[in-house]
Amino acid sequence: MTSQTITAAASGTWTLGDRTVNRIGFGAMRLPQSGEALIPDAVPRDREEAIGVLRRARELGVNHIDTAAFYFSPLRSANELINRALAPYPDDLVIATKVGPGRDPSGAWSPHATAEQLRGQVEENLRQLGRDHLDVVNLRIVGTGSIAERFGALAELRRAGLIRHLGLSNIHPHQLAEAQAIAPVVCVQNMYGIGVRPEQDAFLRTCGEQGIAFVPFYAIAGTGREAGASGGDSAEVLALARAHAVSAAQVRLAWTLHQGPHVLAIPGTGDPEHLAANVAAGALRLSADELALLDSVHRRAA
Repeated sequence: MTSQTITAAASGTWTLGDRTVNRIGFGAMRLPQSGEALIPDAVPRDREEAIGVLRRARELGVNHIDTAAFYFSPLRSANELINRALAPYPDDLVIATKVGPGRDPSGAWSPHATAEQLRGQVEENLRQLGRDHLDVVNLRIVGTGSIAERFGALAELRRAGLIRHLGLSNIHPHQLAEAQAIAPVVCVQNMYGIGVRPEQDAFLRTCGEQGIAFVPFYAIAGTGREAGASGGDSAEVLALARAHAVSAAQVRLAWTLHQGPHVLAIPGTGDPEHLAANVAAGALRLSADELALLDSVHRRAA
């Protein structure tokens, strides 16, 4: 499989509200820094290199970018890089952002914003991206408690025209139901991948039944999270990668996409070659026997 000739269109499409996106997108978390993401002393990535990756993503047909105002390192902000690389924005580009957690200028975290603070976070994303509205805003949740007050605050901003569509991140099924009683939900972003949270399988299916996009994060990195993939792939994943002449990361991405037409991928990278490989994973087709083998690897983690 020659990744240089494959575009994001090979992954198929899904509709987020009234916006159609290719199922392979791009996650901006790793753009502002080299090495581990979201740490106060991260090493800033070369600015032109990051801008080049974003522009190459567009050339490869990526029209769904996931970002957040709290994706920054010393000197670099993912939103600012997106603005610099891609504005004026193409009509087909959907930029999804997250609110809820916050980081002060030193990089220190606060767990979640209050309902009153969420408007400021939305306005900060608008300012950094240079937009008058946000295509999709995901409320990122910490814990299992009620989200009604905070999601309600975002629903008010949606009614005011600052937000086009709403989603949820890091949630439990009962929180989705609570949010849906307040406003439509177009996507759910949860940690998921081969061997990563197999208890999410039923929730993924529920989202598909309701027409809600399921957007796994750390589908490649898995338990490595912000630090990236650990390289500890199973023998089965490595054998399939060799059989298809692809990387283990591409097998992981392809498996997630095979979980349903509503599953979207948002792999992130600052490396143009990794970007092309991630996009190419949208064209990798796994047989029923291969999927069954990977499913067995996935369920071993349960």
